This record gives sequence, C-alpha cells and structure tokens, in this order.
Amino acid sequence: MVVLLSVIAVLFSLFLALYCYKSVKKKSEGSDRMKEIAFIIRSGASEFLKCEYKVLFVTSVAVFAVLAIFVSPSGAFCFLLGAFMSALAGLVGMKSATEAGVRVTETARETRDTGETLSVALKGGAVMGLSVGGFAMLGITVVYLVFGLALGQLEAERIAFHSNFLGIGDIPFTMSVSCYALGCSLIAMINRVGGGIYTKAADMGADLVGKSEQGIPEDDPRNPASIADNVGDNVGDVAGLGSDLLESYVGAMISSVVLAIYTYYSKTGSDDPIGYGAMQKIVAYPIMFASIGLIASSIALTLFFIKKKHGNPKRSLNSVSYIAAFLIILFNVFFSLMYFDRSECASLGFRLGRLSPALSSVLGMVAGILIGQIAEYYTSYDYSPTRRVAKASCEGAALTITEGLGAGMSSTLLPLIVLAMAIMTANAISGLYGVGIAALGMLSFVSVTVSVDTYGPIADNAGGIAEMCALDEDVRNITDGLDAVGNTTAAIGKGFAIGSAAFAALSLFASYLYAESGEGSSSGLMLVLNMLDPLVLAGALVGGALPYMFSGILISSVSKTARLMVEEIRRQFSKEPGILAGTVKPDYNRCIAISSQGALKEVRKPAFIAVATPLIAGFLFGSSFVGGLLIGTTLSAIMLAIFTANSGGAWDNGKKYIEKGNFGGKNTDAHNASIIGDTVGDPLKDTVGPSLDILIKIMSVVSLITVSIFSKYNIAALF
Repeated sequence: MVVLLSVIAVLFSLFLALYCYKSVKKKSEGSDRMKEIAFIIRSGASEFLKCEYKVLFVTSVAVFAVLAIFVSPSGAFCFLLGAFMSALAGLVGMKSATEAGVRVTETARETRDTGETLSVALKGGAVMGLSVGGFAMLGITVVYLVFGLALGQLEAERIAFHSNFLGIGDIPFTMSVSCYALGCSLIAMINRVGGGIYTKAADMGADLVGKSEQGIPEDDPRNPASIADNVGDNVGDVAGLGSDLLESYVGAMISSVVLAIYTYYSKTGSDDPIGYGAMQKIVAYPIMFASIGLIASSIALTLFFIKKKHGNPKRSLNSVSYIAAFLIILFNVFFSLMYFDRSECASLGFRLGRLSPALSSVLGMVAGILIGQIAEYYTSYDYSPTRRVAKASCEGAALTITEGLGAGMSSTLLPLIVLAMAIMTANAISGLYGVGIAALGMLSFVSVTVSVDTYGPIADNAGGIAEMCALDEDVRNITDGLDAVGNTTAAIGKGFAIGSAAFAALSLFASYLYAESGEGSSSGLMLVLNMLDPLVLAGALVGGALPYMFSGILISSVSKTARLMVEEIRRQFSKEPGILAGTVKPDYNRCIAISSQGALKEVRKPAFIAVATPLIAGFLFGSSFVGGLLIGTTLSAIMLAIFTANSGGAWDNGKKYIEKGNFGGKNTDAHNASIIGDTVGDPLKDTVGPSLDILIKIMSVVSLITVSIFSKYNIAALF
C-alpha cells in the first residue's frame, strides 16, 4: 500500500509539473530586446549551476567513497540517490523559473491583467514546488522498496536491534534512509550557500553603485550588475530554496521512520505483545502521510489553475495554501482512522488513540502557518515594525540599522514559543514519534509552499525585464505589485523554512540519542544528556558559538565578492561614460563571472564546517560532547536565523515602503538611508538565515550516521 500511494503521489505531482512547464513555454517571450535579456539571464543561471554541479559531483564522489568503505555500500548508494534527486529538483525548477520570468512580463504587457499574469508566475513556481515534492518522494519510495521491502531489511532490523542500532552494515534500512537524507543535505548546503553568496554580491554591488552613487533605478539596464542580480534571484531563491526545503522534507520523514522503530521497541519490549505489524505500520505511516500531502498539494494547485479569474494576488496565493492544508487534514484524519488499530495505538502509548498521529501532524501544520504569519508581521510594510524601520530612515542610516536590528531581535520570541508549544503537545499525544510527525506535518504541503515562494523571484525577474526594456508604466505596476506580494511570501517562506528546520533537527537529534545508546528492544533506552557533565556542557558552549562563526564566514564571503563587484561597476562607468548616457551597453557577462567565481570559491569552507565539525568532535570527545554540540548549535542557529531573516526582511520592505512615496519617496535622504539598511540586510536574510537552517540539519544527519562509530572509537575514551 505504501508503495502504491507513493507512486500515485509522485506521478500526479510530476505530471502536473510537466503540464505547468509546457503551459508556460507556450507563452510568448515578447520583443527581441526582452528575448535578449531573458537569454542572458538564462545563460548566466545555467552556467553557474553547471559550474556548481561540477563541485557537487566531486564532493559527492568523495563522500560516496567514505560511506561505502566506513559505513555501508547501501548507505553510499542512497547518499548518491538523495544527492541526485535534490540536484535534479533544483535544475528543473531553475530552468522553469528562468523561462517564466520574461513570459510573465509579456503576459502583463499583452493582457494588462494582474490575475492572468499571476497565474503564469505561479505555474512557473509550481514546477519547482512539485519537483521538490515529487523527486523527494520518488527517492524515498526507491529506498523503501529496495532496502525496506525487497531485501527484507525491516525484518533484519527487528532481529539485529538488540545488539547494535546503526552499526556498520548491521541495519541497512535505517542506515540507508539516513544516508539518503545526507545526500539531500549536502546538495542543499552547497546550493543555498553558493546561491546566497552569488545573489547578494550582485544585489549589493548593484545597489551601492547604481542606486546610492549614481541615483539610477533598480534593474536599470545601464547598471552592469543588473543582469547578475536577476540571475542571482534564480540560483539563490529558486534552486537554493528548493534544495533547502526538500532536505527538511526528507529529514522529517527519515527522523519519523527512525523514531517509529524506537517507539515500537521502547513500548513493546522483548515479548512483542502487539505483533510485528504495528512496527510496519508506524514505519510506513510517515511515507504515506507525506504522499497524502503531496496529492493534496497537487489538487490545490490544480484548482487554482482551473479557476479563470484571480483577484487580490496575496489572497489568491494564501488560498492555495489553505486549501492544501484543509485537504491534508481531511484526508489524513480519515486515513488514520482506517489505518491504525485501537489496541495497537494503546500499546504504543498514543494517548488519543487512532487520531494521535493525525493530530500531531495538525499541530505541525498550525505551527508552520503561525510562524509564517509572525514572520509576515515583522517584515511586511503593512505592519508597524517595518514602518518604524522606514520612519527611522528619515534620521539617517544609523537609526535605520538600529531599528532593523531591534525588530529582528524582538521577532525571535514568538516563533520559539509556537515551536515549544507544538513540541510539548505533540510529545504528550504521541511521544517523540509525534514530534517527528509534527515536523512532517509542517512540511506536508511543501510543494505549495515552494511553489508560492518560487513565484517571488519569478515576479522579481519579470519586473527587472520590464524595467530594462523600458515598458509602459502599467506593465511595471503589475509586475511591481506581484513582486511586492512575492517579498511577503519570501519572508513567510523563510520563517517556514526555519521552523521546519527546527522541528526536523529536533527529531533527528532524538534519533541520535536513541542511536547512541546502542540499546535494543529489551530496554528501549536512549542516551540521557546531563548538562552538568563537563563534556556535554563544553559541547553546548562550542555548539552555541558555531553558528556565529559560520555566519561570520558567510558575511565575509558576500562582502569580499560584493567588493569585487563594486570595483567592476565603477570601472565600467569610468571607462565608458556612454554607459550612463545609454549609448553603450555595459559588460553584463563580466559581473556574472565575478559573482559565479566568488560564490564557488567561498562555498567550500562553510560546507566543510557543517560536515566535518560533528565528525571531528565525535572522534575527539565522543557522543556526549556531540550531543551537547547539537543542542548548542540548534538553539543558537534557530534564534540567529530568525533574527537575521526578519531584520533583513524589515530593511528590504522598509525601503520599498519609502519607494511607494512615503517619507519623501525615492531619491531623498530617507531613501538613501533605507538603501544602506537594505544592503546591510541582504547577506543576513538571503545568505546567513537560510544557510543556518541547513547547518543544523546536516550536522544532525552526519551525527546520526556516524555515532555508532565515534561512540566506540574516540580519543576521550582512552583516558
């Protein structure tokens, strides 16, 4: 049943993605000038991704070899499968986004209809969203089919559990699904970090020289970095975002599967009173629930595309998410009642019987929506925090930055309270297994979330093309309106990504504690970390500092590349005065090359830190130190990610609020101050915040895979 449901979900989502792609491709690209600009953007994005995937290939082969030798061949294969699925989703999604941008512009020019233009933009984004869900589920289905059923490894797991969980090659199924998650995590790290450095270096260079020094509009064709900025929107906010949420989606599924196995043995004991079928059910349930979510998301998107007329863009996009959430709740409650047996649920400790897993998933969904709404409150210019940031710009850049920092710091409390309440309630209903299901619930409509979020950079590109082609003001008004909504959806998406990362990391951490204990069904024990233990406390202190060092490296990387971009733009303006006069075309390709080279050069160090830190710490100090390390990193990174994302969002939208004519409007001192604030926030919201999500997940996955080795073989154990 699990394989059948997964196959239906995969086929539905991927066929819908194909329909959306073909529907977008049928649209006209417009004038020759529009085609020319679109081609440069497409070529730049493709060239960057090609170079980035060469780095990914070499890295993946090296990790594959290490896993095959030191862990298990099946784990190494599944690592490659996860890397391939994540890379494929990013490639397909970015190709669609770069094709869609110019067609959104042309639709606005032809129809002058916001609703129709919105539909084209969302179809372009839906290719990414549906690919994320479809390819992630396809890989999980292959792993489950081959290593869970065809080789009978669930039964092997039942036998081997007493001796050594996640031992080298002892339990291929759980090892394999964890390695699949590692493959997704590695691609997400490189895509997110590389894309983030690329897009923000280009954006900062374009703003600092073009807007602040020369006073030319954003996306002005005279700015040599304008094309690189539009390319960056695709590599960072499309390929990077898709890989990020695909990784969270897979991580939540994997942690739920691992926690299901431990829930079974911790509740049943060696006598196995409720039968092996209960274990099969709770192991398969996360995969089937994810399939239900994928089907419901596909239905919600289909209903949107069937509807001919769309009104307010924000309400229309929100309606897709709400319809998907409603369908998931409806389908999942019905499925849970049919799937679970009352006596089995009682024996497993599910306090609300057959509805326990379904209610745990609802908690995650509600938490995700609330966190998104909190992010919107702190970053949208419809609300007071961002308007205060805009007002502070009247007093200069210093107060703009100060107010933005205050808004970002204040925004960390409410999301953490929501997460804490959801975690405690899910645990009370279904134990730690319920926490894993809640994480998966938050990500169950990931296809809709990524579709709506990817719509943002597509609308941004469409506006940039309209500006560079000097189209009518009516066209730019449509694309600007869609872009403004896209900024809000992007802020919500970042909050959603942070919340889902926290849930997934907690679930993976719980799996790590169980895996480290090495206990079997006779005890069902997990490692208990004593915060007074010097090793645990030391690990927590180091872990708490790690996200700050990681963030500092990323900010320096963006600054270094942006500095080269600024120098190049100034050089072109100085060497060719005709560029600003509009009589000479700037050298766009040179700026694209600077961003590409800088991003690929700087991505290695952050990726190495994320993968190597738990390994080095584990082999030096053992599993208790790594447990403390994961606690410190997770807590520190979650708060830092929320702070940076919301501060950056407030500065960005504060600038846009002024550009709408408030506090003097464009080309005023207040506007110049807001540009400085936005420039400071660029690397925070689009490089640091998103990358921290991946840091905590990849460290948890690496720790989970290797804990059975370094718990036995570490230097600290010798003394």
